[in-house]
Amino acid sequence: MKIRYMLVHAYGMGGTIRTVVNQANAMAEAGHDVEIVSAVRRRTKPQFEIDERVKVWALVDQRDGVVPDSFARKVWRRARGKIVPYGEFAAHYFTQRVESALIDYVSSVQDGILVTTRPALNLISARRGSSKAVRVAQEHMNLASYHPAVREHITRYYGSFDAVAVLTETSRKEYRAIFKDMPIVRIPNAVPMEHRKHSDHSNPIVIAAGRLVPQKGFDMLIPAFASIAQAHPEWKLQIFGTGPLQQKLQNRIDKQEMGDRITLMGRSDRLHEELAKASIYALSSRMEGLPMAMIEAMGHALPIVAFDCPTGPADVLTPGKDGLLVPRRDVPKLGEALSQVMSDADLRRRMGAAAAETARGYTPQVVMPLWEELYTALLNRAPIAHDYGAVRH
Repeated sequence: MKIRYMLVHAYGMGGTIRTVVNQANAMAEAGHDVEIVSAVRRRTKPQFEIDERVKVWALVDQRDGVVPDSFARKVWRRARGKIVPYGEFAAHYFTQRVESALIDYVSSVQDGILVTTRPALNLISARRGSSKAVRVAQEHMNLASYHPAVREHITRYYGSFDAVAVLTETSRKEYRAIFKDMPIVRIPNAVPMEHRKHSDHSNPIVIAAGRLVPQKGFDMLIPAFASIAQAHPEWKLQIFGTGPLQQKLQNRIDKQEMGDRITLMGRSDRLHEELAKASIYALSSRMEGLPMAMIEAMGHALPIVAFDCPTGPADVLTPGKDGLLVPRRDVPKLGEALSQVMSDADLRRRMGAAAAETARGYTPQVVMPLWEELYTALLNRAPIAHDYGAVRH
């Protein structure tokens, strides 16, 4: 079958880009004709490895005209398109020129599967795409996390899709409340688990990973760890990632006088090795879609300590079995949970083993057949089960 995936910037970094590239690679490996269409291009080479059988190309080449995001937002206010609403996280990409190129493209697709991967692209496909192609909207964040204007547009226009794919059962319930009859399928992102070395839970390191942005909540993780650091003098916290909050987070570390215990590690090309050397994974996010880094940590048999943020952690974890969940944004409780797991090596080993077993449900071998079966059914206009992709216990 012919499958076209659309991304805002297929040549960039980010969780959605990585997971869509993984999907495209798997579909090409299965023998399908696969393309990745990027709205814009700001780098010469993709940052993730793409199968040579996958065609990658861009609608608007911006390699000679990249400007800082802050300036891009000012330009967008003067030259914004007509479809993407204010409040969409990536709205500043969608100038009149970019929107026009996207409209021309989606209206030209007359066959196969067209998969769009965030609200801006979804809305353009929903409003201007041809009904001759099977159109699937992927949602990588929970509905409640979007700006009200984005949610209003989703409610108004997503009904024209053949299916909406979400990552968790919580998200399925959100969309099901709006779209009673349209297929809302739950298909998680796939996480390869081959050759994952398991932690032996002996190294006194708490690890966290993600962009240094407000969403990831590292400004709460730092004081949570600091609050119990004196009781666990051998333990350290390592935070991997880069982003605009780096200096503010470092200032917070310095203010807590934790410079010798908490380290901003930057970006690592060997994060899997670092996960295997750690003993606990901490997730302090204010919101998630499906926490990929957390699932990857579980694949290394790390027990999880996480905020019960919407959505994601509670859709993956069984509290007390493979990790601990605490009320979202409750910094003292997060510290207490970290302390509990730090204090008990047997608990770490028991939860870590259960975490590794949970992670098996997110391997490509489990996930990719769900996509292939969905696309085949949609092309054949076959009915889609109301609980398609539901976790079976």
